[in-house]
Amino acid sequence: MLHALRFNSNARGFAAIYAGTLMSGAWAMILPTIPVLGRELGVSAGGAAQIVTATAIGKFFGTILAGIMLDRMSARVALVGGPIMGCIAALLCALAPWFPGMLILSLCIGAADSLGATAREFAAIDLARRSQRGRLISSMHGTHNIGAAMAPFVGGWLTELYGFRAAFFGYAICCALTALFGAVSPDTAPAVAAMENARPARSWGAAALRQWVQGLAALFREIQPALRTTYLALVLATLVSQSQRVIVQSMLPLYAGAYLQLSPSQVGMLFTISGVIVFTMIIPAGYLMDRVGRKWCTVPSTGAPALVFLLIPLTNNFTQLALLVGVAGFAQGLSLGSLATSTYDVVPAHVRGRLQALRRTIAELGSAVAPLVGGYLANQFNPGVPFLVYAPLLIFSATLLAVVGRETLER
Repeated sequence: MLHALRFNSNARGFAAIYAGTLMSGAWAMILPTIPVLGRELGVSAGGAAQIVTATAIGKFFGTILAGIMLDRMSARVALVGGPIMGCIAALLCALAPWFPGMLILSLCIGAADSLGATAREFAAIDLARRSQRGRLISSMHGTHNIGAAMAPFVGGWLTELYGFRAAFFGYAICCALTALFGAVSPDTAPAVAAMENARPARSWGAAALRQWVQGLAALFREIQPALRTTYLALVLATLVSQSQRVIVQSMLPLYAGAYLQLSPSQVGMLFTISGVIVFTMIIPAGYLMDRVGRKWCTVPSTGAPALVFLLIPLTNNFTQLALLVGVAGFAQGLSLGSLATSTYDVVPAHVRGRLQALRRTIAELGSAVAPLVGGYLANQFNPGVPFLVYAPLLIFSATLLAVVGRETLER
């Protein structure tokens, strides 16, 4: 009887987590609006893409906040508070009369999204066994990508019918639903109290900076010595992988809309095609991670996009671009949570919040820089050039994972 009650409780918890994860992918509604937003507000193509940069910077700070909160507090605060903050910011963004205001509000949207996503992942990990991590994280990332696959088409459709601000209203509604699902999600407690040598500094200056660095070093030493280089390889791989995804989010709409003159709905359809293919990879990717090995997903999912990036600037119509986007979707499907799963295998439970946050924070820093670099290159040359610049980084990261990273699947 007790087992049945626990099963029912876990089932309800997973249902709420997955429903909230699906809704969280709605941020992609904003992507097809970038070319239209730029034209209507008098912003250059590269400048309009910086709304992705602002969101990425917000995710950077949201990840830091999530790592600290979830090692010290229950998950319920972030599961509800994050989406509510995103809802308010999206509503204000839809009403903002000037572009700089939208950028500031996008910072809040990014922070809220990161906070809620990390909390849902932690809540789900606590409900599953270690042997199920690959399939769990893969299915969660896949569920998020289902929402992210449908959202661009909806966002493009709303933009064509009512204007770009309608997409922000649509995202606000999805955030409100996510907060409701978060309210009924399982409430998880932190693993243990924070380490004494990792306490935050109480002052500013060189001494505070030295204490902060020592705290990070202390966290790093909690990892088993044999797995430390693997953790570093995973951090770099996350940085490069996240950067290439942000390049796709910010530069693909510009290349397709401003350079190839595709309509907003066609631009949205490109992301939908990718998302559908990612969805089909949920089960295969989880199986590979849990039965064959984590590296069977992490290495090809990091290396394959390099080929796509080299070929995108050679396309000149929707069909060619759709084929490459499909290949990118296959690679992203393999990556569904593989880097996160490998990191959960490497880091101890009592510091997983901060070490996962450190990995993601570095990745979000790359996400913030990538659109800036991409926007500059797009303005100086054309929107296809950023893809060529980032291809070698993908190749290097995949090589490092294959050579330096250890297989973390327990057999």
